[in-house]
Amino acid sequence: MDSYQNAAQLAALTQPQDPVFCIRPHAAQTAARWFLTHFPGETFYAVKANPSPWLLRTLYEAGVTRFEVASIAEVRLIAELFPDATIAFMHPVKAREAIAEAYHQHGVRTFSLDNEDELEKILAATGHAQDLTLCVRLAVSNDHAKISLARKFGASGADAVRLLQKTRLATPRLGVAFHVGSQTMSPDAYVAAIDTVEQVVVQAGVIVDVLDVGGGFPSAYPGMFPPPLENYAAAIKARFEKMLVAENCVLWCEPGRALSAESSSLIVRVEARKGGSLHLNEGVYGALFDAGHLKWPFPVGHLAHRTQPTELAPFSFYGPTCDDLDFIEGPYHLPSDVKAGDYLEVGMLGAYGVAMRTGFNGFAAYREIKVNDAPMLSVYKTNDPLPAIGKEAANVQ
Repeated sequence: MDSYQNAAQLAALTQPQDPVFCIRPHAAQTAARWFLTHFPGETFYAVKANPSPWLLRTLYEAGVTRFEVASIAEVRLIAELFPDATIAFMHPVKAREAIAEAYHQHGVRTFSLDNEDELEKILAATGHAQDLTLCVRLAVSNDHAKISLARKFGASGADAVRLLQKTRLATPRLGVAFHVGSQTMSPDAYVAAIDTVEQVVVQAGVIVDVLDVGGGFPSAYPGMFPPPLENYAAAIKARFEKMLVAENCVLWCEPGRALSAESSSLIVRVEARKGGSLHLNEGVYGALFDAGHLKWPFPVGHLAHRTQPTELAPFSFYGPTCDDLDFIEGPYHLPSDVKAGDYLEVGMLGAYGVAMRTGFNGFAAYREIKVNDAPMLSVYKTNDPLPAIGKEAANVQ
């Protein structure tokens, strides 16, 4: 694979016509090592955040050999790449056929559920197997999350108590799972969630073998800098050790964003400038979905070799499709003389960048090329300097 010092060098030497993901395996390795060293339990990578084979291989080679999946396609992907990996099928609502294939053909033994119909479905599809780990997903607060995931899944109240009791009778290993939401900005979210879980478990009178705290571990973005990740691990560990569970209960987590966000950035080209709007060759039907639909504040830099400081001006972006919805409001502060043909780098797109791309209007082409510099932002302590040559980093305001 080709390798460049940074995005500016890559753009200058190759002049790419299509968007280019600048991949940083070293950043993914750093994230993997952090979780394997600091999280007081087992780490499962949430494949939905970025299913790129290069990233999956990087995480696996770094020691993350457990994967959380949401579809039979993700099951097949992981089973093909890593036949000895541990796969947890944690979507709470699955097709009967997907459960059967995952269990009988790919060796999946861990499944999630949040209702009694799903429990019966899993038992029937696996032939009432006695080697299952069934994780009941409970509803918890998402108040500390930038993106709530509290509405669609999670049992609560009397339904949760009854489901725990029924699942305990059906499986040799009972797990409890929850999700505090995406980009959770306080460790208190996990403490409060475990408080909720403990209350339900005590009411149900069951012994729990697995506590899965899910994902939600944050990354850094402009104006969105979370507390140190060490605080999250410490808070989870302290609260877990006080939880009324069996002595052999194990702790799991499912980071997606935190393991992948820093691993990629994106080079895009300005195809036209219309006043304060820049038309790019990538947009909300591509890797910039979150920037448009969620107004997510990605760091953006102008890739150029400049010898003098340049006045900045605010810009919005349009993507390449013919749809008015292909719009990113910003504002992104970039050199006031930015023009068609210039290249920009959008950082922190290792999470939900590749995963969200479509082929709408035929804009599907992109490349992945390795670069050796540090991510534009990081939640991981590192002594590596951030190269500044050719990169005028401008954050969304």
